[in-house]
Amino acid sequence: MSTTKPVRQQSRHLPAFMLLLLAEAPLHGGALMATLNERFPALKADSAAVYRALQQMEKDGELVSEWDTSGKGPAIRVYRISEAGRKKLSFWQQDVQERISSLQDFLRAYDALTKREKKM
Repeated sequence: MSTTKPVRQQSRHLPAFMLLLLAEAPLHGGALMATLNERFPALKADSAAVYRALQQMEKDGELVSEWDTSGKGPAIRVYRISEAGRKKLSFWQQDVQERISSLQDFLRAYDALTKREKKM
């Protein structure tokens, strides 16, 4: 059996985490990235994946954005969740709940297996 650790792929749930944070408050990409890594460090979000997801979610109507020129520096694009995004967030909540249930089933089955093996 190989003990090499598999390469971790970017979470398929990255958009769910992003929508959750944007439902709490509008954010620009850099602030979203920082907040993701601060609040969900195990996610290991990288900037390329975050910006690709932002573009796709805006294209899908889940986010809207506007340029903020009020600061002293260059304009920044601020994203906020749309009604479609709130519906998608609800979908993600159900998806995560179902995955948790499946993972708990796996852990119970694995536990039972290891207990049987110890008895042998």
